[in-house]
Amino acid sequence: MEVNRKTCLVTGASRGIGQAILYELKMLDYPVYVIGTATSKQGLEKIKKSIQAAGLEGEACILDLLSNDSIEAFLATLDEKKLVVDILVNNAGITRDNLLLRMQDTQWMDVMQANLHATFKLCQYVVKKMMKKRWGRIVNMSSVVGVTGNPGQANYTAAKAGMIAFTKSLASEFATRNITANCVCPGFIQTDMTASLDEGQVKAIMDNIPMQRMGDPEEIAHAVCFLLNKKAGYITGSTIHINGGLVML
Repeated sequence: MEVNRKTCLVTGASRGIGQAILYELKMLDYPVYVIGTATSKQGLEKIKKSIQAAGLEGEACILDLLSNDSIEAFLATLDEKKLVVDILVNNAGITRDNLLLRMQDTQWMDVMQANLHATFKLCQYVVKKMMKKRWGRIVNMSSVVGVTGNPGQANYTAAKAGMIAFTKSLASEFATRNITANCVCPGFIQTDMTASLDEGQVKAIMDNIPMQRMGDPEEIAHAVCFLLNKKAGYITGSTIHINGGLVML
């Protein structure tokens, strides 16, 4: 492995924003070895093809953020392969939407587990290795609704808001070790998640976005990789909002 090459872990890398991030990694100002995760074998194959198409080296691994056993097994695999993560992008997440009065405990707990607790577990694991190297980059994928709230998403909004505060704490604790931690908050992006919206829902969204369009996954990926570059080393504890003007903070 090249001396200056960094190992980059991207969760949820088989589609949408995660897949776009894989392609954008080739634009970093240092070479990377990519570890992309997915929850299915089909997802793993997509990641392998994306890594190859991007002209990168790397591998695909199963990781189910809903399962603590899966998280522990994945981290054990990294140790066995002696893969030390220099860059972590916590991109994977889930929704379990419902109105508060109808929300089941499992819907609340699943979203907290996958979106917030898993972020904590992965960050806790990687910073131990980053501290020894005195270098690291962490980007956590939050959401515009993590700062605005959203009806029917009390679980998701709480988890994404918690991610922002968690990232600020992380940034404060490890800044002296040259480890940066930042958030990216996408608005409505053209992914599988937004593809399920009906025409009326799309119109209602567009009416509130000054740019009158949804964002592209590549636009989010570009911002993520900006934060991963060496020249972004003085940016930590920050949140970049990418929402076409939907919310201006």
